[in-house]
Amino acid sequence: MNKNKYPDNPEIIKLIKKRRKGLLRIVFSRFGITALLLLLQVVILVFLYMWFNEDIEYFAMAATIFTILVLLHLFMLEMESSAKLTWMFLITLLPLPAALMLIFTENDSGHSRMSRRLQRLIKVSKGVIKQDERVIKEEDVVSTSTDALCRYLNNSGTFPIYDGSEVTYFPLGEYKFKAMLEELKKAEKFIFMEYFIIDEGLMWGSILKILAEKAAQGVEVRVMYDGMCEISTLTSDYPKRLAKLGIKCKSFSPLTPFISTQYNYRDHRKILVIDGKVAFNGGVNLADEYINEIVRFGHWKDTALMIKGKAVDSYTLMFLQMWHITEMTKKLEWTQYFGLSDVQKNDGYIIPYCDSPLDTYKVGETVYMDILDRAKSYVHIMTPYLILDNELEMSLTYAAQRGVDVKLILPGIPDKKMPYALAKTHYKHLIDSGVKIYEYTPGFVHAKVFVSDDEKAVVGTINLDYRSLYHHFECATFMLKTGCIPQIEEDFQKTLEKCSEVTDETIKGTKLSYKIRGGIMKIFAPLM
Repeated sequence: MNKNKYPDNPEIIKLIKKRRKGLLRIVFSRFGITALLLLLQVVILVFLYMWFNEDIEYFAMAATIFTILVLLHLFMLEMESSAKLTWMFLITLLPLPAALMLIFTENDSGHSRMSRRLQRLIKVSKGVIKQDERVIKEEDVVSTSTDALCRYLNNSGTFPIYDGSEVTYFPLGEYKFKAMLEELKKAEKFIFMEYFIIDEGLMWGSILKILAEKAAQGVEVRVMYDGMCEISTLTSDYPKRLAKLGIKCKSFSPLTPFISTQYNYRDHRKILVIDGKVAFNGGVNLADEYINEIVRFGHWKDTALMIKGKAVDSYTLMFLQMWHITEMTKKLEWTQYFGLSDVQKNDGYIIPYCDSPLDTYKVGETVYMDILDRAKSYVHIMTPYLILDNELEMSLTYAAQRGVDVKLILPGIPDKKMPYALAKTHYKHLIDSGVKIYEYTPGFVHAKVFVSDDEKAVVGTINLDYRSLYHHFECATFMLKTGCIPQIEEDFQKTLEKCSEVTDETIKGTKLSYKIRGGIMKIFAPLM
């Protein structure tokens, strides 16, 4: 660890000094499970071939019957159609490991247990915040059909539409970072932080210094990060280390060897709430590449929001629900965290919302499709990944075919080569349908932004890929006629100036290696 990256605080440096993590962590992942099942198939096949040496036709018949039965079971499951096609291919190619993985996935005890807890939390917290019927009946809300979207969101959880809030848009992570430090220093009651990635460096070190100081002053500080950090950026004892600073800390869904039944459901959200008065949301994690302090994939383009006002209550509720999803708490004392905002500025309307893999609602995808389907003039999108299901791809192409200006900005320098190659497999069909695609020449786009018709926008954590839309816990902010929407569109146009357009000629010039990777990964797209 480079100590010069941290503020001058020896206690923090000593407590959070990074340790190397051994290769044993690999077995805590999906890779470990897959490798184990593949090895198991090889062993069983060798054994069976030796056992049925003279009656191999019986073995082949039994294997065929087994495959057919598994495929019949697959078709009976409630599953997205493209995912079924992927499973069908895997089961046909590798019947035993694919069947065992399917059973492992579908009979997920961790999923069921977590789902029951979440539904209980949603039910218990239904009355904590309520929809103001006056707001949902406002002319601007009704005329744009946002009232219908809001009612859908409230059926899936508790996601009111608010007026009386103030929204600030940050076109880069470093701007959000500066504002975060200023707001954290003002904290008097509580600080709630929930981030997918926390990594040591200037950004986290500067934040942690303030958190430790606030905890020492009696401010309640809670920090939660995704369990994948334990195999990438943080040590498994990190919560205990932060506890020494007076900070309550937990890892969401920490990984366990092979038997982790929650491996697929990652907490990809980014939420900061301060005193119930200020909230931050967007794509920016707590690591130095997100503020361009270090360079990993060229210039890092990201976005975020700061919200002040009544809508902060929704972010508080999201955090508390996720914090308690791993606990068996029977009585929830939450009232002291709500109704604390004193901002009454009328800056349009916003709906903070989240998406969960534990229910039947496809909230993230539905909001995006609602924007595309209702757009009249344009929909401009920034996303780091493009791994589409049939429904979302149809919404994109349908919008373009009916005359809407649909533009997508994607990375010019990828962070992951396989998803990058897979994204390129969508280019030809989208461009032929009238969608315009651009790649950000200076580096990597991590922003998750939709902006439409100068009146609607979404900024959050939700990528255009299967993991975000189906497997992750996500969150975002829907905005209607807020003052920052022109800034979001202006930022899109300025970013566009630094992009190169994807054309039929550039598609033809795509490297053969990307074409091969993309073709192969297209088969496995729903599992990525």
